[in-house]
Amino acid sequence: MTPSIMSLFMNSAFLAMEAQQVVWLRMMRVAAGGASADRELSRMATEKMQAAIQLGTAATLAAVGGNSSERIAANAIRGYRSRVRANRRRLTK
Repeated sequence: MTPSIMSLFMNSAFLAMEAQQVVWLRMMRVAAGGASADRELSRMATEKMQAAIQLGTAATLAAVGGNSSERIAANAIRGYRSRVRANRRRLTK
C-alpha cells in the first residue's frame, strides 16, 4: 500500500517537532559543559553522518528495486524518526 500524502505530511511534521525537542535537549547538555558536552558534540556529528549514509543507501536500493517515491519517502521519515526518538529517550534519562 502506498502511503498517502497526508500521512507523509503528518509524519514529517512529527519528525520536525521531535527533532526540535532533541536539539533543545542536546543544547542544554552542551551548555552545561564538561566531558558530557564534548561527547554529545562528537555523537551529534557521527550520528548525522551514519544516518545519512545508511538511509541514503536504503533509499537508493529501494529506488533501484522499483519502489514508489512515496514509499521511499515514508521509509526515510520512519528511519529518521526512530533515531530521533532514541536520542530523545537517551537525553531525558
